[in-house]
Amino acid sequence: MHRFTTTVLKLRPLAAAQNLPPTRTVHPARWLNASVVAEPFLNGTSSNYVEEMYMAWLENPKNVHKSWDVFFRNANAGVPPGSAYQSPQPLGAYPLVSPAVHSVLQPNMEKVVEDHLAVHSLIREYQVRGHHVAKLDPLEISCVDFDDAPNGGNSSFYSVFSSRCEQMLCLGYYGLAERDLDKVFRLPKTTFIGGDDSALPLREIIRRLEMAYCQHIGVEFMFINDLEQCQWIRQKFETPGVLQFAHEEKRTLLARMIRSTRFEEFLQRKWSSEKRFGLEGCESLIPALKTIIDKSSESGVESVILGMPHRGRLNVLANVIRKELEQIFCQFESKLEAADEGSGDVKYHLGMYHRRMNRVSDKAITLSLMANPSHLEAVDPVVQGKTKAEQFYLGDTEGQKVMSILLHGDAAFAGQGIVYETFHLADLPSYTTHGTIHVVVNNQIGFTTDPRMARSSPYPTDVARVVNAPIFHVNADDPEAVMYVCNVAAEWRSTFHKDVVVDLVCYRRNGHNEIDEPMFTQPLMYKQIKKQKGVLQKFAEKMISEGVVTRQRYEEEISKYDRICEEAYIRSKDEKIMHIKHWLDSPWPGFFTLDGQPRSMTCPPTGISEDLLVHIGTIAASVPEQDFTIHGGLTRILRGRATMVDQRVCDWALGEYMAFGSLLKDGVHVRLSGQDVERGTFSHRHHVLHDQNVDKRTCIPMNYICPDQAPYTVCNSSLSEYGVLGFELGFAMASPNALVLWEAQFGDFHNTAQCIIDQFISSGQTKWVRQNGIVLLLPHGMEGMGPEHSSARPERFLQMCNDDPDVLPMLTEDFAAQQLYDCNWIVVNCSNPANYFHVLRRQILQPYRKPLIVFTPKSLLRHPEAKSSFDDMLPGTNFLRVIPDNGLAASNVDNVKRLIFCSGKIYYELIRERKNRGMDQEVAVVRLEQLSPFPFDLVKTESDRYANADLVWCQEEHKNQGYYDYVKPRIRTTIQRSKPVWYAGREPASAPATGNKRTHLLELQRLLDTAFDLKAFDLETMKPPHGF
Repeated sequence: MHRFTTTVLKLRPLAAAQNLPPTRTVHPARWLNASVVAEPFLNGTSSNYVEEMYMAWLENPKNVHKSWDVFFRNANAGVPPGSAYQSPQPLGAYPLVSPAVHSVLQPNMEKVVEDHLAVHSLIREYQVRGHHVAKLDPLEISCVDFDDAPNGGNSSFYSVFSSRCEQMLCLGYYGLAERDLDKVFRLPKTTFIGGDDSALPLREIIRRLEMAYCQHIGVEFMFINDLEQCQWIRQKFETPGVLQFAHEEKRTLLARMIRSTRFEEFLQRKWSSEKRFGLEGCESLIPALKTIIDKSSESGVESVILGMPHRGRLNVLANVIRKELEQIFCQFESKLEAADEGSGDVKYHLGMYHRRMNRVSDKAITLSLMANPSHLEAVDPVVQGKTKAEQFYLGDTEGQKVMSILLHGDAAFAGQGIVYETFHLADLPSYTTHGTIHVVVNNQIGFTTDPRMARSSPYPTDVARVVNAPIFHVNADDPEAVMYVCNVAAEWRSTFHKDVVVDLVCYRRNGHNEIDEPMFTQPLMYKQIKKQKGVLQKFAEKMISEGVVTRQRYEEEISKYDRICEEAYIRSKDEKIMHIKHWLDSPWPGFFTLDGQPRSMTCPPTGISEDLLVHIGTIAASVPEQDFTIHGGLTRILRGRATMVDQRVCDWALGEYMAFGSLLKDGVHVRLSGQDVERGTFSHRHHVLHDQNVDKRTCIPMNYICPDQAPYTVCNSSLSEYGVLGFELGFAMASPNALVLWEAQFGDFHNTAQCIIDQFISSGQTKWVRQNGIVLLLPHGMEGMGPEHSSARPERFLQMCNDDPDVLPMLTEDFAAQQLYDCNWIVVNCSNPANYFHVLRRQILQPYRKPLIVFTPKSLLRHPEAKSSFDDMLPGTNFLRVIPDNGLAASNVDNVKRLIFCSGKIYYELIRERKNRGMDQEVAVVRLEQLSPFPFDLVKTESDRYANADLVWCQEEHKNQGYYDYVKPRIRTTIQRSKPVWYAGREPASAPATGNKRTHLLELQRLLDTAFDLKAFDLETMKPPHGF
């Protein structure tokens, strides 16, 4: 019965199947069941006339005489044969109702209402659950069945599903029967299947719903809580004839399929044993991406930033980004020499930046494919951050000019938590990119793990439902359906500026890579795959049979692209040197010289004028907006700032204000992001003021520095480290002329962002020749607050530094600048506000960009001695990599018996203890403010200066943590191993700090005793764990 007892059954909720009689077989029936005897005017050719009248009545009952209106209404209401027709009433007479009609009129009207409600329910069930039974899997073995049916094979799946259907009486559930199939029902406003018709027979309603929701496209959208958006999607997929394409569009699609398929076949022929993570089984991805880009370009998009995993990357580079084929092919050459800096990366991790004309829209468009590591989905927030930055610099407040496309694998999309973190940035004001198009290459397997073991959700895309993103599942073996879905996705993004997901349900023809054997773990799936005809072959046959192209034209297109590949292969033989810079995904035009070198190797002084210091300080102590009521406690803080300005000193918060404000005045955008950064975790910053009387009214004084300043962005982030740090890293990639900072709520919270730190920040330049100036602010210090909120784990950052501990560099005049240029990142622990001020300004003024890791203080934020004079911030002053002792010990170096090197907060503990012990002339305390790159030159100066003193490294961290393992060999190298470097600090431990306050104080006193006991390191009396 027109699949009514099969497909519609599947749409019925499982719970409704209980206690229902078995399904009965029914047969098609005409729209009118009255016999010729009962209605004699239906004889012969008059039936054609009746049908014409009926169609006219369907369009509008007023199109026919009142008698026909009554007849059709009664017939549809189920009036018995012979009773439906009524003679026309005399003029002026009252309407007459036959006894038979009168007897059935009331119950029939109730039946009409019930039937219409049933049809409405049926339509809604298709909209809600039609994707459950859509033909999405090219292999027809999918187990997306919303029960525990096995993923073993086609017959197993359908036998389980059919047996379940037999238990349900769909007709009984919806209250519809065989006789209703040809009844005409008015369509609700929540469907578009009628096209120009407002009513349709039930048979046609079901057929059109089948075509809209149960073919090669499955649409998930009814969870969206916006009626306009739901209506928009319904119209796109329900309107009759939407999947019809012009012949020219089909020819373009075929040409793209040829390029996608033949590219992979060419690589397989030439390098059959090389890993390339090919796209075989999902060749329609290439036309999918090109369709999205075409449609977006037509809508005004000028720049597209893409992020993707390894699978299909080379194909995307060749046929979407349009990287020169010879540049791709030469990557397979084992004798290719590396000529650039760094170590490089494998070919399927590299990125690319290219600006070209889009042939469909005839507009210029920039495509940027981000380089990424093997860590799946890690690139997602990075892409979003770069997209946001480009939108920001273009003033693109609605995402009309810049957009992002993220490609995913099915297993990673469901399994990696960073996907969820990235989705939750989608609608946050300071993080939204106004809609991302997500394309899932759903090959129904993750390496060797099938979906039953890889996720608990029916689909890999269910995570997208949290942000009300529509999900369009499509059979990737139907290129036309793929093309249509991608057009809709691009239109959705352009219309609503919201995320959307395209789920390309496909398969992986080879193993995880080309030399992997998938039959070990998925034998049944790969038996089916081996029998599967290629999508290009199927599509080409369809196009030829439809007369869209001739077989000759098709074969000519194949030969043409094969020649292009062969010619590029020959040219690739001439490539002898690997230029990683040709694969740069984020170029900075004008910042470097033409050959990619810094324009100078010097950094200008980072001090500023006193007038500017006073001006910025005054702004920091004020409320620039009128009639703005701030909290009483904040009033005291602002008064304190004003007092400091009068006294020409600044604390940590004011020093940061000076750095940010002076950069903003110079036109440098400053963006500070992280958890609670607007106020500051320790309530010290207060960069956003809140009116105490007006809800949501805020003031940011930093944006009142001067009229033509750069904008200041300070934004509290979601409670995410991995996603937000990745986002800020991407934001910093877009331009070298911005200071982008991410602050952890506590230093050790960077643990959950370790992937971004390890794979992008510490090694990004050496892998991808991509500089980045992001700043990480990590609160650090042993304050007796327990193991979790104490250490920012400096040992981890120092371990990843690339300087050699055993080699003393040449100490030239430009040694400091050259060191910074050669390092992979800069690690500092500033002990005073002035040095913090300088290191932030140096980050922008130096002629290159390096990540900056700053271990920021907690108790020092309000420490009375941790203040700096304006004199230390005036023109001519700079960041001090090492701060020498400037007390009594420095005035008589020959009497100094111990030289203590330290870093950070422990300095204030040491000088207090030294004063209490009266050892100011015997012990010198020198601060290492820049830990990496290691200041060999200045450490040598201080060591030579106190030649008679023994050397001690003092830290508050445990011995196996902190800085000791990093600084000890470098100090030894500096002094040519002429004397030991002793240790004063906490003993080794697995936890960063104790949770007991008393133990904390005892440990602190013990390390101070060791540091100032001049006999502590006598070999005869020394006890572990001092070491050297």
